[in-house]
Amino acid sequence: MAIWQGKSLKKPTGGRRKMIRGKRKSELGREAAETKIGERRSKKIRTKGGNSKVRLANDNRINVVNPENNKMEVAEVLNVIENPANTQFVRRNIINKGAVVETSIGKVKVTSRPGQDGIINGVLIVE
Repeated sequence: MAIWQGKSLKKPTGGRRKMIRGKRKSELGREAAETKIGERRSKKIRTKGGNSKVRLANDNRINVVNPENNKMEVAEVLNVIENPANTQFVRRNIINKGAVVETSIGKVKVTSRPGQDGIINGVLIVE
């Protein structure tokens, strides 16, 4: 079933609202990407205006910036430690913005949106 992001058919009082027009394609939504750890897999999606987004389905590498010296390096993602968006995402190893992941060089906080940008960027957490 499609996800519709238009106006609700119910009023705040609970009564029915009559539709004055039909649904529009621009009001359609999509399922969440739910990026997981694994071999890189992505999908290109056409958006409004002919633009595009890259949905990242799986990836096992992350671009990490060290805040002490502002150097960037690519690290291997091992697992998800913490995810403030949803506690179940930790168990399922789902990566999104704000998640804390364990990498080969230490703990990293994800700063990009993998389901929108198609890449995983993060900042090293200095303890």
